[in-house]
Amino acid sequence: MTVVGTFGLSVRDQALEADVQAGLTAVEEGLLEATKSEVPFITEAAQHLVRAGGKRFRPLLVTLAAQFGDPYAPGIVPSAVVVELTHLATLYHDDVMDEADVRRGVESANQRWGNSVAVLTGDFLFARASHILADLGPDAVRIQAEAFERLVTGQILETAGPADGRDPVDHYLDVLSGKTGSLIAVACRFGAMMSGADETVVDVLTQYGERLGVAFQLADDVLDIASDSHESGKTPGTDLREGIPTLPVLRLRERARLLGLPEDQALVDLLDSDLSDDAKLAEAISRLRVHPALEQARRDTVRYAQEARATLNPLPECKAKAALVELCDAVVHRAG
Repeated sequence: MTVVGTFGLSVRDQALEADVQAGLTAVEEGLLEATKSEVPFITEAAQHLVRAGGKRFRPLLVTLAAQFGDPYAPGIVPSAVVVELTHLATLYHDDVMDEADVRRGVESANQRWGNSVAVLTGDFLFARASHILADLGPDAVRIQAEAFERLVTGQILETAGPADGRDPVDHYLDVLSGKTGSLIAVACRFGAMMSGADETVVDVLTQYGERLGVAFQLADDVLDIASDSHESGKTPGTDLREGIPTLPVLRLRERARLLGLPEDQALVDLLDSDLSDDAKLAEAISRLRVHPALEQARRDTVRYAQEARATLNPLPECKAKAALVELCDAVVHRAG
């Protein structure tokens, strides 16, 4: 058994491992090439998060999905680069919106160069992704455009909040389907599509990616509270401080509303207060870490991961399918 990448995926087949490693290496080279500019400062800013590393979860999914067709087809690596560039661009923008200080264990771009440079660098990455995408054909352009629309819509819906009478948890899960699930679904779709896999296989893997993407983000929600910055690569409690209603917080509010326990309401009141003070933020994190709402969020993560696993049932048994199943387990493990 060997481990591929920083995500911790176990691959039990040497040939599959070699294909995945070669694909990820080529993607890494493609990312560095795509983020070069004639202006040295733009190169520095654009490669800031590329060189900081990361799980490369989306390129990994592209390479695994490609195993259901020709894994050496010419469009696979470029499509993986497109998906990762798009993801990186959203991180630059997210850090501005969240006023984050740390990303992937390094100083965030907005903290280092200011909001304007961070936003424009994200735009530069979107432009480079579009340039590569144009060579992959009109279908790829349309698929990416639709996914990007869903991603932005999810971000806007998160900012706007649920409509009157809408269950906040249901609203949030819809947000995650757009913000995270859409691009991870595209990673699986591109890998299968570019490899020439059968259309039914493409559809199955797209559905798998959507569900896995939601589970992946729910695991991140848990990590924002349960881990330190060394584990997560970003400042713990960033979402809490910004008042972003992640699932553990929504589950807490739901519990406070249904049970009316004073200790639950006291924690809600703390979260609703000004958490710019480090001591108050630390108290909120500490209390949430031992609260049943965090465990409920973990169970929700497991549920989505299990749904992703079940989606794979129609696919033929093979090493790539086994690896995709193990990714579901890896997501659950991240959430503790």
